[in-house]
Amino acid sequence: MELTKKRWIILIASCFINLCIGSIYAWSVFSAPMAEYLSSVTGLSLTPGNLAIAFTITNSVGPITMISGGWINDRFGPKKVIFVGGLLFGGGMILSGFATSVGYLVLAYGIVLGLGTGMVYGCTISNSIKFFPDKRGLVGGITTAAYGISSVIIPPIANSLISRSGVTSAFIIIGIAFLIIVCAASFFIEKCPSDFVPAGWTPKTVNVGRSIQNDKDWKGMLSSPLFYIMILLLMCGAFAGLMCTSQASPIAQKMIGMSAAAATTVVSVLALFNTGGRIVAGYISDKIGRINTLAFSSVFSVIGLTLLYFSGEGSVLTFYIGISVIGLCFGALMGVFPGFTADQFGVRNNSVNYGIMFIGFATAGYFGPSIMSHVYSTDSSYQRAFVIAAVLGITGLVLTFVYKLAARKNQKMAVDKN
Repeated sequence: MELTKKRWIILIASCFINLCIGSIYAWSVFSAPMAEYLSSVTGLSLTPGNLAIAFTITNSVGPITMISGGWINDRFGPKKVIFVGGLLFGGGMILSGFATSVGYLVLAYGIVLGLGTGMVYGCTISNSIKFFPDKRGLVGGITTAAYGISSVIIPPIANSLISRSGVTSAFIIIGIAFLIIVCAASFFIEKCPSDFVPAGWTPKTVNVGRSIQNDKDWKGMLSSPLFYIMILLLMCGAFAGLMCTSQASPIAQKMIGMSAAAATTVVSVLALFNTGGRIVAGYISDKIGRINTLAFSSVFSVIGLTLLYFSGEGSVLTFYIGISVIGLCFGALMGVFPGFTADQFGVRNNSVNYGIMFIGFATAGYFGPSIMSHVYSTDSSYQRAFVIAAVLGITGLVLTFVYKLAARKNQKMAVDKN
């Protein structure tokens, strides 16, 4: 009974930690002033698009420490992993404040901070899900929502610091604060016992097919055809969200003609819907199923991208609706997938398994912003990037049906085998 109550403290601490590391989604607020600063230092004419590689690498290297940190987490507990990850994350942010070139920024923000993010993110989510087998979808949504809400809170704080002290000082101040918060909160995190069952909750009886699928290690997961469908679905679904999140502020300014201040509001609105989508979709997925929730998310993502495609100079309302829908769908995907992975392959090795699954997210994190930047530099327009993302959104919808067929076949084979 004591651990059943204590799990809520662990969840709250995990949310505070994710609130800090989720500040990477506020990158578009830092990108323009940092490009201006580095241009003055290097003598080059740099744009936010030139710095997008730092954000791209941040997302790309995350799975490295999600997998390695997840292996340590599953065996020794998350406390030490999160503490070290906090040092890397805060240290990377602080070092970014001393950047004098794009290469230095890529090393500090892209690699050091990115490795710290993956280390922390994988542990907080997987450990929280283990403590809440009775609310797996909801808790997955809450912990990832804390990660997403950071980009609602951080942009105005960062803007204030940038306007008062400059972008480099903003990096250093925020980095120090987050390093302290993450490392301090790590002491409230405990490892979930393998036999933990919340007081007053009785696990549902599972069918033969499901019981065989559960508690696979990474080798067992990779041997399942369902894994490859799921990772492709994650990649297709995350593409639009990461593409728009990485350059939300520049898109608003260049495509719609908004001021820098108004574009900052766009970043916060996108983050707000991103956050709400994680909690709402996590809760709904507990009711109607993860794959059905992801199917709806794919449909609405295409609708949002269509609205962005038809947005232009002065189309503020259409743009806001489109970007809000993208944020909602991106949040839904990120809120559902931790529980989706645990449902399919079990919670025992979920830290490592979800780290491997997260490679789909990292792939989208690399190609989404890169394609967006390339399309704009080639076309002087973002429209073709929205078309590419919409095609992937439709592909994601198709994959939800492929998953259902494969899951039924897999279950039938398991039943026949027994």
